[in-house]
Amino acid sequence: MSAPHRSSLLTVKPEWIDHNGHLNMAYYNVLFDNAADEFFATFGIDLNYIQSTGFSTFSAEFHVCYVREVHEGNQVYVTSQLIDFDEKRFHFFQELYHEDGWLSATGEGLGLHVELAGPKVAPMPPETHNKISAVFEQHRHLPRPARAGRAIEIKRK
Repeated sequence: MSAPHRSSLLTVKPEWIDHNGHLNMAYYNVLFDNAADEFFATFGIDLNYIQSTGFSTFSAEFHVCYVREVHEGNQVYVTSQLIDFDEKRFHFFQELYHEDGWLSATGEGLGLHVELAGPKVAPMPPETHNKISAVFEQHRHLPRPARAGRAIEIKRK
């Protein structure tokens, strides 16, 4: 995985369209979250992991930048890149693309590894840490996405 992970194709559903005729902002998060599930599975964090270990992931923070509208029926995919991680957290960046290749939105997140019995933030088991480390080793050589680390502000001239 020397390139960002690419999700399967996802379809913009009719019930996700707002009164302006485009994808409602909440459903960008649904698309990013569905793609994150696919990405996290590459380092072993999936439903089986949750059920067998009692660990899961929670979102601590997620930022979306809207670049270009998508509409009902559009086919889209999401790329996901691991930016950084430690024993309890992972920082990732996602880009939502129309199937024709143009960028629709970006998402940046901080995920937490959580022991569900608490729930509390907890270190990853060694096997999981090793899997995410292998993904990071491949992704750390990728260029840092230009929009990563953005802050919300009104820029003054």
